[in-house]
Amino acid sequence: MMVLITYDVNTETNAGKRRLRKIAKQCVNKCQRVQNSVFECLVDPAQFSELRNKLEKIADPSFDSLRYYFLGDKWKNRVEHFGAKSTYDPEGILIT
Repeated sequence: MMVLITYDVNTETNAGKRRLRKIAKQCVNKCQRVQNSVFECLVDPAQFSELRNKLEKIADPSFDSLRYYFLGDKWKNRVEHFGAKSTYDPEGILIT
């Protein structure tokens, strides 16, 4: 399933800056960054649950927010792109 994860982390303090880096690192490990605080994740339910738990342990709900958008298995019909930064195929071959 495709899940879009967005976050807003309060970075007015050093602790907030650390939370931002930790959340971004967790997302980069499992997802594709499509904008600064927006990630597309092609995951199964177990992988998503694990990632969600990690993110929610890092975030401070008094200052930060995480949003999850579930696009499901037919996500290709729900995503359109316009502008800079060419799109990618998350189901395609990744060359490193």
